[in-house]
Amino acid sequence: MRERFTTVMNLGLSRFSTVVILILVAALSRVVPHPFNFTPIGAIALFGAAQFNRKAFAFMIPAAAMLLSDALLGNPSLPTYLSFALITVFGLIYLKKVTVSRLFVASLVASVSFFLITNFFVWFGGAMYPQTWQGLVVCYTAGLAFYQQTLFGNLFLNTVMGDLFYTTLLFGAYYWIHKNAFKPTVA
Repeated sequence: MRERFTTVMNLGLSRFSTVVILILVAALSRVVPHPFNFTPIGAIALFGAAQFNRKAFAFMIPAAAMLLSDALLGNPSLPTYLSFALITVFGLIYLKKVTVSRLFVASLVASVSFFLITNFFVWFGGAMYPQTWQGLVVCYTAGLAFYQQTLFGNLFLNTVMGDLFYTTLLFGAYYWIHKNAFKPTVA
């Protein structure tokens, strides 16, 4: 079985295309039913940052995959794309060496960054909170209170679980494929 899989992979699937396909599949997973905020957004940004040799691809291909899934969902969001870009920048810097502990930290940073950025935009220019430092603090506090619900109803916890799940899935699938498919077979 392994030899047949390796042969299929070596016939036309490069490292680059493997990374692209994994990102597309993860992005399209946003359109299947899932708990709210349990999405691959942070994981895709981290995966692209760690895996693409050309850093422009770390931004372009994951963003294109997100645009594709947003076209199907019909809800592109500037704060989401901004957080996505900043998480990618963090991944480019922090994931030069990929380890399990670094992936765990990077996933948590992605989740917290997403919360901070998206809630900042709820405050910024909105009419819901005063445009003062105190208004921003109230907005973040309300955001945390909004997240205090039940498991799979807690939006921040869903973000953390989604980032951890998809980071594990993307990096794990890539390394499994890389280990099994891109090595020459011994006859």
